[in-house]
Amino acid sequence: MFNIFKKEETDRDNSHPSIMAVACLLIHSAKIDQNFTDKEKKIIKDSIIEMGAEADGIDKIMIEAEDKEKDTNQILDFTKEIKNVDEEDKKIIIEALWKIIYSDKDADMYETNLMRRISGLLYLDPKVVGDIKEKVRQEKE
Repeated sequence: MFNIFKKEETDRDNSHPSIMAVACLLIHSAKIDQNFTDKEKKIIKDSIIEMGAEADGIDKIMIEAEDKEKDTNQILDFTKEIKNVDEEDKKIIIEALWKIIYSDKDADMYETNLMRRISGLLYLDPKVVGDIKEKVRQEKE
């Protein structure tokens, strides 16, 4: 299990501000192709839990994140909180984003454009993001 949202091993808390930012960003990436599937929802839930959120509160997080994502049209609102986490955690988030994008076995131009923008806003090296993309793409084949 990753440690993105945990303060300490014994202190798991779904109120951590990064949880909502990551959930919104993942939902936004799933909706960018106008086809938000149950498969993508499952990937989002599993990713957030894997990053350290409490499993029993995941449905509440998803509802709140969908509402918040619907009310904004700028990914800056989501990335400003996330850009403060360390690079390894950012890579985990990027991998989750690519898993969502490749859940339908294809990345369209809107999805790849979104990933370029997110990578820049999170100050990640495009080569690193490309390597993660290829890893996920190969896993989906």
